[in-house]
Amino acid sequence: MKYITLKQALDLVQDNFHLVTGLGASEAQDFFNNIHKVAGRAKNISITNCLPMSSCAFLDKTYADTFTVNGWFYSAPLRAAHKNGNVSFIPNHLHLAGKKRLPLFTSPTVFVGVATPPDKHGYLSLSVGNTYERRLLESADIVILEVNPNYPRTFGDVEIHESKVDYAINASYAVPSLPNAEITDRDRTIGNYIAEYINDGDCVQFGIGGIPNAVADALMSKKDLGVHTEMLTAGIVRLAKAGVITGTRKTLHKNKLVATFALGTQDVYDFVDDNPAVQILDGNYVNDPAVIGLNDNQVSINTTLEIDLTGQCCSESIGHRQFSGTGGQADTAIGAQRAKNGRSFIALYSTANVKTETGERVQVSKIVPMLKPGAIVSLSRNDVDFVVTEYGVAALRGTSVKERVAALISIAHPDYRDELKQKAKELEF
Repeated sequence: MKYITLKQALDLVQDNFHLVTGLGASEAQDFFNNIHKVAGRAKNISITNCLPMSSCAFLDKTYADTFTVNGWFYSAPLRAAHKNGNVSFIPNHLHLAGKKRLPLFTSPTVFVGVATPPDKHGYLSLSVGNTYERRLLESADIVILEVNPNYPRTFGDVEIHESKVDYAINASYAVPSLPNAEITDRDRTIGNYIAEYINDGDCVQFGIGGIPNAVADALMSKKDLGVHTEMLTAGIVRLAKAGVITGTRKTLHKNKLVATFALGTQDVYDFVDDNPAVQILDGNYVNDPAVIGLNDNQVSINTTLEIDLTGQCCSESIGHRQFSGTGGQADTAIGAQRAKNGRSFIALYSTANVKTETGERVQVSKIVPMLKPGAIVSLSRNDVDFVVTEYGVAALRGTSVKERVAALISIAHPDYRDELKQKAKELEF
């Protein structure tokens, strides 16, 4: 491993290169905040990323002729840059994201990621992420890592010997963080409904946002929960610190909190640092529904933007406009239902306030007869189990269309139930 300056790293980039970086906080901040400087010298540069945390300059339309950007999961910077015409979404189930795209990388590929400084044995840690990072690092033509002492040293499948790294850049920025979402009354109601279905000793998965945070609060009275999750969050850390999560009853990776990446507040990074109870493993393994199903009593908790009366969940787009991504929603929902005594929950508010074309704010139902035109079905109606709003829980597993229409209308906002019934009749559901 050779230490070089940031400028020297940028000088390595040539025409037709393909650059890949890590997910979320594993994105190489210094490199990608400066990659726009190669414009004019190098051309036809392709960048693949996932949930980028920074609005880097290369995303500006000024550089659209130099950079093509493809993302596995949209965040605000990618949503904003999509209109420039050089940014595109990669449809995927997260556990297959790197594996499926890897064969397409025919041009010289550079993996640019983040790692902790090497230990006395010469091993760096990929720290907060291994959704696809190690897999793509090992297949890249050139490996560049920003070595940053502010990143937590984690364990699992993230240890990389310095002999596998071509170049290192000294970095010192803080680990990108996500603030904790405020919990509303609706969040607490939904969280309490879900908690009623979770038993002592269950193995849980959930993400970030007001509803997952409310679920975490509602689980504080449980005992010996386990964790097998895509994302290790602040809510999970709170439960672990409170002694609620122990992993002692897990059937897979007993006593370990298993995740494929960590993202959240500084408390999350402090918790995972040098913590042998936390295992950051390859996303191709962690999120594989067959692997998830090996955890007895696995519970998956996800959210959606809109659901139709037959159970189709749109969790990543607003109409045809890409908003986020499928991520691991289908991975975890299907995996949990494969588990012995497993359960899967999809949660959403019954209504939303949306802006009309005239700029007016109006309330709409999020349980709808049909999804908006062009809406992406993130979770098939075949794979939906429990659906939860602030008005209750609809159990859809094994139900007919007519049965699930009735169940979903029963948890819709009361103002829209008659209309939904009429529409269901018109559509002959």
